[in-house]
Amino acid sequence: MPPQSLAPSSEQPLLPTLRRFLPYLWPAGETGLKVRIVGAMTLVVMSKLVQVYGAPFALQGAVDGMGAGDRSATTLIVMLVLGYAAARFGTTLFDNLRNTVFERVGQDATRRLAAQVFRHLHALSLDFHLSRRTGAVTKVIERGTKSIDTMLYFLLFNIAPTVLELALVIGLFWTKFGWPLVAATLIMVVAYIWFTRVVTDWRAALRTQMNDLDTGAVAHAVDSLLNFETVKYFGAEEREARRYDRAVDAYARAAVRSENSLAWLNVGQAVITNLMLGAGMAYIVWGWSQGRFTAGNVVFVSTLLAQLFRPLDLLGMVYRTIRQGVIDMGAMFELVDTPATIVDALGAATLSIGRGHVRFEGVRFGYEAGRDILHGLDLDVPAGSTLAVVGRSGAGKSTLARLLFRFYDLTGGRITIDGQDIAQVTQASLRRAIGIVPQDTVLFNDTIGYNIAYGREGAGTDEIAGAARGAAIADFIERQTDGYGTRVGERGLKLSGGEKQRVAIARTLLKNPPILILDEATSALDSRTEADILATLEAIERGRTTIVIAHRLSTVVHADQIVVLDAGRVAERGTHAELLRRGGIYAEMWARQAQERQEALAAE
Repeated sequence: MPPQSLAPSSEQPLLPTLRRFLPYLWPAGETGLKVRIVGAMTLVVMSKLVQVYGAPFALQGAVDGMGAGDRSATTLIVMLVLGYAAARFGTTLFDNLRNTVFERVGQDATRRLAAQVFRHLHALSLDFHLSRRTGAVTKVIERGTKSIDTMLYFLLFNIAPTVLELALVIGLFWTKFGWPLVAATLIMVVAYIWFTRVVTDWRAALRTQMNDLDTGAVAHAVDSLLNFETVKYFGAEEREARRYDRAVDAYARAAVRSENSLAWLNVGQAVITNLMLGAGMAYIVWGWSQGRFTAGNVVFVSTLLAQLFRPLDLLGMVYRTIRQGVIDMGAMFELVDTPATIVDALGAATLSIGRGHVRFEGVRFGYEAGRDILHGLDLDVPAGSTLAVVGRSGAGKSTLARLLFRFYDLTGGRITIDGQDIAQVTQASLRRAIGIVPQDTVLFNDTIGYNIAYGREGAGTDEIAGAARGAAIADFIERQTDGYGTRVGERGLKLSGGEKQRVAIARTLLKNPPILILDEATSALDSRTEADILATLEAIERGRTTIVIAHRLSTVVHADQIVVLDAGRVAERGTHAELLRRGGIYAEMWARQAQERQEALAAE
């Protein structure tokens, strides 16, 4: 599977993305949220009615009353002025009530979308996660989930209200001032929308380039920080700083171009709206000179146009935001649409574990088409026995563990547990039955207790402590100031290699699986720590079906059966003593490693 493209680097179709977005706007089965949406829209309509029919008419009446010079109408004029102020306050009140009612809808939509994406990421194949860049994925999710709340707000509370307000204003202009003002208003709106769209499309391309560079800069930073030990080993701090500076500098140049283009957009919009305001008021003044309109009509028209310009001024920003939201959501939906290559078979049953008899029957597999790593492999691991798999690097040893967990599907043959093909059972039930102690244990950046408890959800304190004792790490934990609440750091780096392995053993003990895989569990440890860990591992193997994948042959001499892999095929099999007597690959590897141990002891 090729690496996934995660950056929002391409234009997304507007309408398909919006249709994909609609279920979050009107969620099925969420009556309470729908009531909130209806209530918010009712407040929108009330706000616009007060804004269009309240404030302008009150201000026009006050100006006309004062222009008539009738001092006896002062009380009425004062009431009109107060009515104008009340209408303005009412508009603000309705808008803020609308926001209060709607806030829960936006937050709930963001939560549901984020949870859906997170679940899908964990459902994706191992290939996807091996080829992903963590920083790029998290940036796509962050942008996408944030955009949904913004899109909801602008679609409901800017575009829809602006269309309603434009319709009300056009109706008033038609009835009070005739078609010339209506035509001028419509021409202004069309010209404004056309100009905004053209310039915003140009800016969208600049923004997309800026986002790509931003994603790359974040990915570089995350990758560098995750591998900070490697950076230290090679003294490459300055090299990494220069690499990051180049990425940030490219982003900064793109950001400058993007922000400068905004100035051109704002100036062009201001030209269009102010030309309309001047022309509209000039038309009313000309009508006043003809005796058709009053002085208050000038205020009436200027107030309505000024109110209409406010959402139109925002329309440019709204259009830009929606376009960017479509890009961000489109990138996230592409992530959601990435298919999981390993899925449960139709009608897959739950794995029924008896004693845990594992068989590999004619297994063929390759990570790439046409390049098999395993060639017709046959292995038989009787229930409760220990099978050791050894061989040179690249022989396919660790691949066996991934296949047993069904991280990949076979290209030929099958794997069975108690006679059940693992491809025909649910992945969840299969993985519940298998425990693993890997070569490189990566812990969550949490407490020791949390990492042990991860082996089985809902485990009690006594069970966690019992697992720690079984892994011979309880004494170490109790010596810590915070005990089981001791934090292990990023990827468990505050613990030594042996301590991390014991935590991994403890959580596997807590899981208590009938089938156990030890995937080179001691290869990264020194000889003294390895000896201590081996005693613990041999204890937890008892009564379980165990597959030990090892490079150091001294760790597998106790196995019931040892299989030597060579180029994806079984080259030899037997017990430790049988393989030594045979004098083949295993005996050669044993002799070489024994010599290396002697040389290491002599060097000390």
